[in-house]
Amino acid sequence: MAEGMHERMLDAVGTAIACGELSPGSVLRLEELQQSFGASRTVAREVVRALEAMRLTTSKRRVGITVRDCADWNHYDPRLIRWQLDGEQRPVALRNLMELRWAVEPSAARFAALRASPEERGRLRALGARLEATAHARDLTAFLGHDIAFHHVVLAASRNPMFGQLSEVIAQVLTGRTEHGLMPPEPQPEAVALHLEVAHAIDGADADRAERAMRDIMVQARDEVAEQFQ
Repeated sequence: MAEGMHERMLDAVGTAIACGELSPGSVLRLEELQQSFGASRTVAREVVRALEAMRLTTSKRRVGITVRDCADWNHYDPRLIRWQLDGEQRPVALRNLMELRWAVEPSAARFAALRASPEERGRLRALGARLEATAHARDLTAFLGHDIAFHHVVLAASRNPMFGQLSEVIAQVLTGRTEHGLMPPEPQPEAVALHLEVAHAIDGADADRAERAMRDIMVQARDEVAEQFQ
């Protein structure tokens, strides 16, 4: 019960901050949060600690819980990304995330072509085939799972731990696109073909080809999302 209250309260307050309902400089009171959600003091404190860990708020005695400036937030936190994608600022959030992916994933694919293990190369080939099959079946749930796994393997195979830690960020972007209806009923054949191209390029240790194909995936994804907001 307490865990469920914690999650509901954290989602509600976090979303209000992420979507601008609670603007920077807004001051919250622990007692008011307790009353608003009917939560215990312990749960309210845990929620405040979680918000502070994400750098969304800061607390001071005799002042209260103050919402921090957007520039201070931990924008790589998957929960913050989910909250932003759930709100009215979704187009801006998607643009920012696409720019991050554009900057990182083509390079990750290049390094994966040079550094991936035989097991990782085989895993990408298999995931490419599953993406193709689930796309034809219009099974967006299964497709999403394979897509997340595909990009996770590419990031991990780059052998750059900083790239690897972006895996959860990419997963939230892909999940958000599907949950908010920004994917076509059947994934575009061009997108599937490009994932297969990345898999084959990495399998063949062709760094230039892998980087180029992953960049083309970014272009295709950007254009696909942009069409939804025209």
